[in-house]
Amino acid sequence: QEGTKICSKRKQNASITTSELLYKNLEQENWNDISARYKATTKRIKEKLEELHNKYTFSSRSPRIRFGENVYFEENGCIFVSKADDVDEGNADILFSTEDLGFSDALIQRIRISPDQRYMAISLKSENSEEATCVVTKLGHFPVVEKVIPSVFSFEWATNDVLYYTNQRNLKCQNVFMTTFTNQKHTKLVYTEQDARFFVDIHYTKDRRFLTINSNSKTTSEVWLVDCRHPFKLPVLVQARRKGVIYHIEHRNDELYILTTYGEPAEYKLMKAPVASSGTENWELVYALEKKTKLVDLEMFSDHCIMFLKKAGHLYLNVISFVSHSVQTIKLPTWACEFELESHLEHTSSTCYFQLTSPVHPPQRFAYSFKENNLIEQAVQEVPIITNCHTTRLLAKSKDETLVPITVFRNVNSKELHRKPLLVHVYGAYGIDLNMSFKEEKLMLIEEGWILAYCHVRGGGELGLSWHKDGCQQNKLKGLHDLKACIVLLHKLGFSQPKYTAVAAASAGGVLAGALCNTDPELIRAMVLQAPFVDVLNTMMEIHLPLTIEEQEEWGNPLADEKCMKYIKSYCPYQNIKPQCYPSVFITAYENDQRVPLTGVLRYVRKLRKAALDHASGTRKKGNWIPNIILDIRASGTHCDSSWEESLNE
Repeated sequence: QEGTKICSKRKQNASITTSELLYKNLEQENWNDISARYKATTKRIKEKLEELHNKYTFSSRSPRIRFGENVYFEENGCIFVSKADDVDEGNADILFSTEDLGFSDALIQRIRISPDQRYMAISLKSENSEEATCVVTKLGHFPVVEKVIPSVFSFEWATNDVLYYTNQRNLKCQNVFMTTFTNQKHTKLVYTEQDARFFVDIHYTKDRRFLTINSNSKTTSEVWLVDCRHPFKLPVLVQARRKGVIYHIEHRNDELYILTTYGEPAEYKLMKAPVASSGTENWELVYALEKKTKLVDLEMFSDHCIMFLKKAGHLYLNVISFVSHSVQTIKLPTWACEFELESHLEHTSSTCYFQLTSPVHPPQRFAYSFKENNLIEQAVQEVPIITNCHTTRLLAKSKDETLVPITVFRNVNSKELHRKPLLVHVYGAYGIDLNMSFKEEKLMLIEEGWILAYCHVRGGGELGLSWHKDGCQQNKLKGLHDLKACIVLLHKLGFSQPKYTAVAAASAGGVLAGALCNTDPELIRAMVLQAPFVDVLNTMMEIHLPLTIEEQEEWGNPLADEKCMKYIKSYCPYQNIKPQCYPSVFITAYENDQRVPLTGVLRYVRKLRKAALDHASGTRKKGNWIPNIILDIRASGTHCDSSWEESLNE
């Protein structure tokens, strides 16, 4: 009887899969027909992007990992080592080649060298999967592969020959293992997370005294310490999880430095406590962030700590001295929108290196010297910084009077801005900032007279943790109101007009972009979505999907709360499609996307096309137009994570 039930269930699933496959194939044919019309445009754009990429790749070389007298780096699927004082990297020795070991299609994600530099652990990931493989190599004159560990997310060396790692299954990380490379090789399970909302990863403190096992949900965290001097001892809990409290750990001079949201206001603060008594009752405040300030990163050194901050769209460094107990604030160049911290393995270093970038400025290297107490711009590169682009920062007043920041880029030579095309970017989820790192296509658009606007709406993290809280769960509509206010202000100030305006969004950004398409389609002419989350309600009702339970802290739980179900229904892009004049829509989706199921995207496209056709046939007005609704399903690449070649094709 049970066997019969299983069979009938399989048949049912097979029939769903068959209809989906049929529809997917139809979409592919439709895409092939449509894309053929754009061959000349595609060729021109591709040539221009390749030219820009080749011009600026000098500044995006892979990071160098300095370790004692050696420097490790990755290039073209190979890992090299050279002497730190050897200017000519042509003398470098090759340690690992993806091609030689049969991983030719894999990308090297992270490199970890053991403290005595006898072992190297690296992770390799193929384009079609989010799961990586860890390869451990014994270094020497002839490097030898010692171990291959499948489905690994994070890993760190506790000692010269003890490696801790987390394994990833279905986008979840809940187990931590320890494996040894001594004479007595063995692997054992060290920690298991029982709560499906939590994701586990591992780091080490900057001074390498502790490994930290970090268990984080979207709103709460818990950290366990592994003493690297006694790697076989059980991990020790820092502070039991407390709902709504996030914390991360660093170590210096037998004290834990705790970056946390504990206490009022619920924004990040730097606190400290003795290692031996690390509970919240012993947490002592070191430094609290100002209101509406976003902490982007924090780096510890032996006598200093550097905070990388965003405030009112500008980037700052806060240098905290543990010796003089002083705080120095340094404002960074106004064109900069994004930090990228370089790897500093030695916490005794007297210099902190990082890169600054913006959507239209290639990464530029800077250093902060603790000895000189100043910021140093690194050697001027062959290619000058972009000068033909003007950056403007605006504030739009949302429906509830909240001021929402917008960053606008335009060509300095552009005249009659109201006639120029405008590309509006939005995200607004998970407390994550809009991606404002350098992209060749953004620079190309500026050169061709486009205006680029980045709307930092609520739900994102640009103005700190409260900015996220104010735009998630029962506040999601605030993000939509913010987006509308931003576009209305841009048009009012003479930046383009509705018929020349497009919105671009990826992943969860598709919620707000898709919602705007339903509520105010007259504000835009086109919408470009990448792996968009457009079927919120149905997805959050399917608890068998890997991320549904974890995502409830962002969207709510419609299965347990009818009020929540009604609220999601009120803004969900798929649920609110109706016959009306829609903008044209271009969607890129990925066949192997585990995060945004292709089913929901196919469902959305089908319903949107029908609504647009119903409107066109129902009105028959003169000059009535039917929007292009195009879906490109990519066979390779995973969720919004493509190689340069693949993203160029896209």
